[in-house]
Amino acid sequence: MSSHPFKHFLLVIKHRHQVIRNGFHLGIFFHCFRHDLSKFSPAEFFTSSKYYKGNGSPVYYERLHNNYYSKVCQHHTKRNKHHWEYYTDFLAGRIICINMPYVYSLEYVADVLSASKTYNKKDFKSESALNYFNDVKKHYYMTDGTEEFLTECFRRYKDSGFKNLKKKDTKKLYKSIMSKYPDTKIFDTIKIDRPLPPLANDEKKK
Repeated sequence: MSSHPFKHFLLVIKHRHQVIRNGFHLGIFFHCFRHDLSKFSPAEFFTSSKYYKGNGSPVYYERLHNNYYSKVCQHHTKRNKHHWEYYTDFLAGRIICINMPYVYSLEYVADVLSASKTYNKKDFKSESALNYFNDVKKHYYMTDGTEEFLTECFRRYKDSGFKNLKKKDTKKLYKSIMSKYPDTKIFDTIKIDRPLPPLANDEKKK
């Protein structure tokens, strides 16, 4: 399998520039300058170059050649706070999720919009990101609040582009949605007889 470091480098740069442009419209322009910098690290860059295809994430193709396990994904998602995996923990056979913070949720929106354009520019439409997220979110472990906020952001983009995704709009939306749900969500991965340990008294009060 041949490696394509130059093509991969150009794709990453193109994707980052689009994320930064999206971040400008979302009110997080300077924040997005830090987007995906770990992709340039040796732990990610060389393996991703090896699995470069140009029409999708190298992580997907790495998985297909390594029994579905991706070293790149493990390195990347625990160093980039706009990924839902960053907000997961494991305890007694459960996956514990906490809400994605506001700014990283918006960075994820900018990321998905950028990826939708970068990988499939000719067929990109205003509903592309919403369709993608609706398709993949059933496989994600995230809180109800995070899922609803992201879905609504993509829906707004589908309906009116960035018009209703200004910072004042999304901050209000984020607070409104998060107020309806708990801060955490617990998923059972298998049938478990072992109970979770009791919460400390200060946690019970929340």
